[in-house]
Amino acid sequence: MINKRLLIKNLLAHNDENSFYDKKRKIDIGQKEGKAKFLKHICALSNSNPKNNSFIVIGVEDEDNKIIGVDFFDDSKIQNLINAYLTNPPIVQYENIPFPHLPDDKVVGLVTIRANEGLTSLRKNIWKYYGGAVFFRDGSMSMPKVFKSDIKDVNSKIVEAIESHSHNNIEYTLDGVFDFMNKRKDYNPQYKVFKEYFVVCWAGHKKEVKNETFLSRVDIELINEQVRLFYSAMDEVSISFDNNTFKIIEYVSLGLQNSYKYYPLEETLIKFNDNANYTIDTTLIFQPPEFDKKVLHHIYNANNALLEKLKKGNALNQYENKDLQNLPATYLICYLNGFHEAIDKLNESKSFLKSYNREIYIHYKESIRILRKMKYS
Repeated sequence: MINKRLLIKNLLAHNDENSFYDKKRKIDIGQKEGKAKFLKHICALSNSNPKNNSFIVIGVEDEDNKIIGVDFFDDSKIQNLINAYLTNPPIVQYENIPFPHLPDDKVVGLVTIRANEGLTSLRKNIWKYYGGAVFFRDGSMSMPKVFKSDIKDVNSKIVEAIESHSHNNIEYTLDGVFDFMNKRKDYNPQYKVFKEYFVVCWAGHKKEVKNETFLSRVDIELINEQVRLFYSAMDEVSISFDNNTFKIIEYVSLGLQNSYKYYPLEETLIKFNDNANYTIDTTLIFQPPEFDKKVLHHIYNANNALLEKLKKGNALNQYENKDLQNLPATYLICYLNGFHEAIDKLNESKSFLKSYNREIYIHYKESIRILRKMKYS
């Protein structure tokens, strides 16, 4: 089993960006340009490495390889995005890798790309790239090129060596468990060993709501691979497990006028097998709440007025500041109830909320994350 933290270190130490490895300070697949560039790199790495894995490391400074981290990214439907935009799509996995020196809310993103047989190309137009375009790696650049049938496999031995030097051992596992238990000691840390091999650690604050137990400020890690499976400073989750499986159900709190309810958003089921393998199946189980249209019209117009005041730089009073806290979630509710323009208003609010208040901006990102999950399910 590969220790993903060690793999990232070996990739950064081995070489500069090349035909099997790329690094990014950050990506933004929520915007058309960022999504297009991400798909371009996936396409190029897949075509340049038909026989072995390719990697993108996210959260690293380009000049000096300094690890700065990025936000935890839990879009389990990223393969659906790849399938929607690429022909002959590769198998793509995005994992969140914690590093000890980073803050709790930061990780390094690791994208692993495994090519299928045949050529990968863009399925349709996106941003400035045309459908049918084929990309390859030219050194550290992903470039459109005319396909040549004599692509040489020059990376397999190098990638095999890097992965071989990144395998986990008992020392890494024990250190990982102790580090987790010490770091999360204020959040009731626990661990369980599955199949005498896999170690899952988790921590969070317990919260009782109507005879149901939820955990907030949750951190869940698969120690063997140094992969963070879940992290949130806001959302509530429920956790259950038996000898073979570990199940996480994520909830979101939505409502209007100080009346809120927990809605199940996504279920993640990890199955541990006897052959030292495991699978992760994620299912979106969200059913959007329905609200009175007249009430929503009032809230939608109030949100628009608040957004205009933010854009003009006008001061907000106490009540408006309170309403602003709920603006991302209420725009989301409006959109889910047929107010199609609300998504445009939500996107428009991004820069203004980010500069106005960090906590409200985090609420914005949570609303966008729900929409992204629904879009690619």
